[in-house]
Amino acid sequence: MLNKYWIINPITRRRKSNPEFLSGTMMLDMEWWKRLDQARRELGWNKAELARRSGVPYDNINKYLRGDIDQPRGDVMQKLADTVSKPLLWLRDGLDAADADAFPVRERMTSAAIVGTVEAGTFREVDQFDQSESEYMTLSPDERFPNARLLIFNVGGDSMNDLRPRAILPGDRVVCVVYEDVAHEVPLRDRMVVVVERTRDGGHIREWSVKQVEIYQDRTEFHPRSTNPKHKPIVVQRDMAADEGTTVEVIALVRKIQNEVPL
Repeated sequence: MLNKYWIINPITRRRKSNPEFLSGTMMLDMEWWKRLDQARRELGWNKAELARRSGVPYDNINKYLRGDIDQPRGDVMQKLADTVSKPLLWLRDGLDAADADAFPVRERMTSAAIVGTVEAGTFREVDQFDQSESEYMTLSPDERFPNARLLIFNVGGDSMNDLRPRAILPGDRVVCVVYEDVAHEVPLRDRMVVVVERTRDGGHIREWSVKQVEIYQDRTEFHPRSTNPKHKPIVVQRDMAADEGTTVEVIALVRKIQNEVPL
């Protein structure tokens, strides 16, 4: 297995839903995909017909109508609204155009999974990640990357307690965008703060940690910023023939640091 860094597939949200359809146009509490499914049923279309008419791949339609994806990327939602002859405002927010003056449009929100703990030097079996059920938080989309998916990690350990200008401390939560969603806009560069995944033993164990990027001509380094000297950087050489049995992957770009004050 090559010692290198790449972008991995995103961690996706999976949930089971039993949609209950409501009559009328004021459906503020209904999720957008339930409104889409209602409109599809009213038109007498199956999911394949909706995919054909909208030009959106059937697999994506299937995911939307299961509630697996909170917010389609780009102009997909506008395309779906046009296909079912509904205003975007209705599909996205549950409002008809005539209601817009009477009801302020709510700020767009999205769900972010709390997917685990970032802690340098702590390797866990993959099953400990994959078999646990994630919590979710509702957040505003990232201002710079509004269509990027969000992930939240709890912080353990002291590997970033000396990061400037704001330390990342045990008990904090870091709010991140999935790096795959933004890599085309922001390639890795010096001083970026990222979540890095290292896997060993053929991918059976892995570590998630927060690091700061340093890029050199022959290597990329992911550095702790800590007062504790036990924490060492992860160094990825440009020699793609190297094989140390470890993979290093950038999975998320840190955008915010949160801490709740206990009551």
